[in-house]
Amino acid sequence: MRSPDTASGTVVVALAQINATVGDLSGNASRIAAAAREAHAQGARLVLAPELALCGYPPEDLLLRPAFMRACDAQLSALAIELADCEGLHLVVGHPMAWEEAVDVRSKSYAALPRRFNAASVLAGGQVVASYCKRELPNYQVFDERRYFASGRDAGRDPLVFEVQGLRFGILICEDAWFDEAPEAACAAGADVLCVLNASPFHLDKHEEREERMAQRARACGRPLLYSHLVGGQDEVVFDGASFAVDAQGCVKARAPMFEAATLMVELGADGVVGGSVAAVPDAEGQAWAALVTGVRDYVGKNGFPGAIIGLSGGIDSALVLAVAVDALGADKVRCVMMPSPYTADISWLDARDMVARLGVRYDEIGITPMFEAFRAALATQFTGLAEDATEENIQARVRGTLLMALSNKTGAIVLTTGNKSEMATGYCTLYGDMAGGFAVIKDVAKTLVYRLADWKNRQPTPRADGTVGPVIPERIITRPPSAELRPDQKDQDSLPAYDVLDAILARYMEDDQGIEEIVAAGYSRADVERVTRLIKINEYKRRQAPVGIRITHRAFGRDWRYPITSKFRA
Repeated sequence: MRSPDTASGTVVVALAQINATVGDLSGNASRIAAAAREAHAQGARLVLAPELALCGYPPEDLLLRPAFMRACDAQLSALAIELADCEGLHLVVGHPMAWEEAVDVRSKSYAALPRRFNAASVLAGGQVVASYCKRELPNYQVFDERRYFASGRDAGRDPLVFEVQGLRFGILICEDAWFDEAPEAACAAGADVLCVLNASPFHLDKHEEREERMAQRARACGRPLLYSHLVGGQDEVVFDGASFAVDAQGCVKARAPMFEAATLMVELGADGVVGGSVAAVPDAEGQAWAALVTGVRDYVGKNGFPGAIIGLSGGIDSALVLAVAVDALGADKVRCVMMPSPYTADISWLDARDMVARLGVRYDEIGITPMFEAFRAALATQFTGLAEDATEENIQARVRGTLLMALSNKTGAIVLTTGNKSEMATGYCTLYGDMAGGFAVIKDVAKTLVYRLADWKNRQPTPRADGTVGPVIPERIITRPPSAELRPDQKDQDSLPAYDVLDAILARYMEDDQGIEEIVAAGYSRADVERVTRLIKINEYKRRQAPVGIRITHRAFGRDWRYPITSKFRA
C-alpha cells in the first residue's frame, strides 16, 4: 500500500450505515447526504453508502418501470449537486442504472429493452464521475437479481478504482467480494483498499459468516477491506448493519452497531494500519430479538400504520409478540384484545391481565361464546349426525379473526398475528382465524426459539408500567403446557410431536433440505419424520395465504420457500 498523501498519514473513510426505504428516493438521498456531511465535518474524505441505498433494497419489480429508473437517475444527479460544497469529498452510493441497447425496439424482445445494472457511482465536485456495475448476481435464498439485472461483465467497463488522498480504492458490490474475479480485477487495476457496498439480509449467524469470508478475501488480496451495509426492515427481510473494516491480515479493526443507523469512521494509516471503534455483537437471542423489533418497527412505521392490535390469549406466542411490539412501537401504540371462549382457562385471563399491566398497553376483553353459539346454531341442521371436530375449533378462531380485523378496519391499526414457524410448518393454525392479520411477527421463529426468546427477554432489565424494572412475561406463561384452548383440556402435543423433536425435524427437512431417509438415519423415529414432513407438504396451501412475516433464519416460509401446492413428490 502506498503512503497516503496527507500530513497526518491517515485517510478517514466513513461507512454510512443507513436505514433506506424502497422507493423513497428523496428520503434515502437525504439520509445519505446527512451522513456524508457529518462525516465530512469529522474529516472523512470518502463516504461509502450501501448497495442500492438510493432506491432501497430490494426494489423488485419497480425496476421494470421506466419511470422508476428515470427517477433514480435524476435523484443521483441531484445528490451529487447537493454535496458539491463538501470540498474534497468522494461519496460512493449504490443505485440501479439502465443503459439503452442499440437494437430494433420494434422486435419486442428482451434484448430490445434497456439493460439494467446493480451499480455504484462515485460522486465528487457536484458530478457523477465514475460508475461500476455488479458482476456476480445472486439467485438463491431471498435473492432474485438475475430477474432484474445484467452482469457488469456485459457493461464493457473496467474495474472502478479511484484515488483519495494518495490511496487507491477499488469498488465491489456485495456478492462480487465472495468470488475471486472482481476483487482480483480491482487489485490488478491498482486498488490499495477494497470497498464493498452491501445489502445482505439478516439471518442468525450471518454476521460471523460475512466477517470470516471478507477476512479471507482481505488475506487473499493482501489489502484492507471496508464493508458498508444497510440496516432496517423491508417487508419480510431485515438488514442488521454491523458494517466493518478488516486489515490485510483479516482482523476486524472497526465495526458499527447491529440494528442501528450509524456512521462508522475508519482510519486508514500508512503501511495498511486500520483503526476505528469495534461495537460488540449480541448473542443469538439478542440478535433475533433486535431483528424482530426492527422488522415490526419498520413495517408498521414505513407503511404508515398508527399502531398495532394483538389477539392476546394468555399463551406464550401472543405474549412474545406483545413484548416485541412494545419494544418496537411503544406501549401507547399497542392494543391487546382478549377473546375468551367456553374453553379458555382462568389462568389465561389472569396471565393476560398480568402481562398487559406490566407493559401498560390498552387491554379489552370481548367474549366470543355468544357468537360461537350463534354459528353452531346456524349450522346445526347442516351438521346433523356429524360429530364435533376441528370444524368447531376453527369457528372459534375465525370469530376471533373477524373481530380483530373489524377493529383494524375501524382504527387503521395493523393486526399482528402470533403464529410461530412450527405451527406454520405443520398447519397447526386456522385460515381466516389466527392467521388473519397484516404482519406475522414470529412466522420464522420455531417454538423452541419462542421459549428461548421469552426467557432471554425476562432476563433483560426492562422498565415496567408501574415504574419497576423486571420480567415482562409472567413466568406461568412460559412454564405451562402450550394449548390452543379450542376444546376441553387441549394440549399442543395431543396433535403434534414434542416441539424439540418437531423443530429438529423441521430444521433438517425445511431449512437444510435433508431427505426423509437422511433424517431417520440421524436418529429420529420414522413415524415422527413421516408425520412432520407430510404435514409440511399438505399445508402449503395455508402458507401461501399467510401474511408476510419477518425472516430470521436462512430458510423461511416466504421469498426463499417456493414449493408447489400441488405435488406428489415425497422424500
